[in-house]
Amino acid sequence: MTRATSLVRNAFVSKRFLLFLLTGGFAAAVNWGSRILYNHWMPYSAAIVVAYITGMITAFVLAKMFVFTESQHSTRRSAFFFTLVNLVAVVQTWAVSVGLAYYVFPRLGMTWHDRDIAHLVGVIVPVFTSYIGHKKFSFKH
Repeated sequence: MTRATSLVRNAFVSKRFLLFLLTGGFAAAVNWGSRILYNHWMPYSAAIVVAYITGMITAFVLAKMFVFTESQHSTRRSAFFFTLVNLVAVVQTWAVSVGLAYYVFPRLGMTWHDRDIAHLVGVIVPVFTSYIGHKKFSFKH
């Protein structure tokens, strides 16, 4: 096994990562579902960002309670770094969601729930970068 393979295995094949996926999956469902709700009152692009904030608050509370319980940071410091990591992730989510919904799917002729599917893919994309960011910065052990 190479050193890189070993690092990836240690980082992503763990109880902590599984808990991150479960709590993050729930927060992603909150994000995705709230975007559908918000979309009744605001444009798709804005609804993505507001829904991301809703999901981010959910994710922070769950991560602090269940995933990164041994963090040495105060809640305030963790929240600050959590927000910074999520600023990167929201850009990823927005770019993928809008790119798929407005450019890729129309070229493919895809119209069935195109925005919902685009946003779902956008929410999934930053899972790995977010985990690393939260582990190294938000909830440093």
